[in-house]
Amino acid sequence: MAGSLINRKANRFGRNRRAKMSEINVTPFVDVMLVLLIIFMVTAPLLTVGVEVDLPKTKAGAVRGEDEPLAISIDNEGNIFVQDTAVELGAMISRLQAVSENNPDVRIFVRGDAAVDYGRVMQVMGSLNAAGFQRVALITRTEGVVKPKRKKKK
Repeated sequence: MAGSLINRKANRFGRNRRAKMSEINVTPFVDVMLVLLIIFMVTAPLLTVGVEVDLPKTKAGAVRGEDEPLAISIDNEGNIFVQDTAVELGAMISRLQAVSENNPDVRIFVRGDAAVDYGRVMQVMGSLNAAGFQRVALITRTEGVVKPKRKKKK
């Protein structure tokens, strides 16, 4: 008890005169940031469009852009999907205009299955062009990417 009285220096108001610690412990903050980084790295690949399409291979480079594109997918049976929603060819343009809020400058990626008829992809591209959408790109699989395994239908 005598040791604690000697080490303790009090001012005239009885308060401790030791300087307050002004440093912030950033270790918990860094831990939380690293956990969030890992979560985002794991979930980012899962946020792609959910329609399973076997894309053709190409040596073309990636298209860079700053805004989020709309995706139109054509599966191996010729069915058309806007994002994840199945639509008919006639209703595709009205659906795109509603989603893009009548913005003709929105980027649109067309993902056609390698087994789908070339004419079906050109029908979709022609409809997009006739509707006034100018920023349309075809999506392919680069040669280094492994082909996804298809689920067997029961």
